[in-house]
Amino acid sequence: NSDQKTMDSQQFREFGRAAIDFLADYYDNIRDRPVLPSVNPGYLRPLIPDNIPQEPESWQDILKDMDRVVMPGMTHWQAPGFHGYYPTATSFPSMIGELMSAGLAVVGFSWMTSPACTELEMVMMDWLAKAMDLPPELLNGSDSEGGGCLQGSASEATFMGLLVAKEKTVRRVQKLHPELSVQEIKAKLVCYSSNQSN
Repeated sequence: NSDQKTMDSQQFREFGRAAIDFLADYYDNIRDRPVLPSVNPGYLRPLIPDNIPQEPESWQDILKDMDRVVMPGMTHWQAPGFHGYYPTATSFPSMIGELMSAGLAVVGFSWMTSPACTELEMVMMDWLAKAMDLPPELLNGSDSEGGGCLQGSASEATFMGLLVAKEKTVRRVQKLHPELSVQEIKAKLVCYSSNQSN
C-alpha cells in the first residue's frame, strides 16, 4: 500500500515530537553516559539488515534503533567530559535552526533561487564581521569587495580560506610582476601543511 510508504504530515508531527523528546532526554542524561564507546570495530553490521529493506520500518522502530544500534557506538562529543580533537558545540536553538533549514530545503546558490536565504546569509555574515570588529570594507555591499558566505564544515571553510589566499596572492604577484601570466604564478605557489594538524 503506497500510503504506508509515505510519511504524512500527522506522522511527521508525531515523529518530530518523539525525536525532539529523544534528543532532550539524551542531553538531560548525557553526564551519565561514558564519553567513549566500548564497542569493537564492526559492531554495527550484525545489528542491521545486510540489504536495503523492501518495506519501511515504523518511525517508532527507527527511534528504538537509535538506542539499540547507534547509541552503543557513540562518542559523545557534547558530553562535559569530552575534550578530544577540537571544540564543537550545539544548542537547542541551533538544532531547531537545522530542522527549519532542512524542512524548507532551499538551495541558495543565487539570489533568485531563494532571495530570503541569500539576503539572510549576507546580513548574518555582516553581523559576524561587525561583532569581530572587522573593517567596513569587509562587509557586503555594492561598493565593497567584502562579504562572505557560510560553509558547511570546518574542512570547507579551510578550503575556502586556501582559495581566497591563492587568489589574493595571484593578484598581488601580478602587480609586482606583470610579465608573469596567471598560470605561471599559480604554478609557483606552495601550500605548507603539517603532520601535526588534524
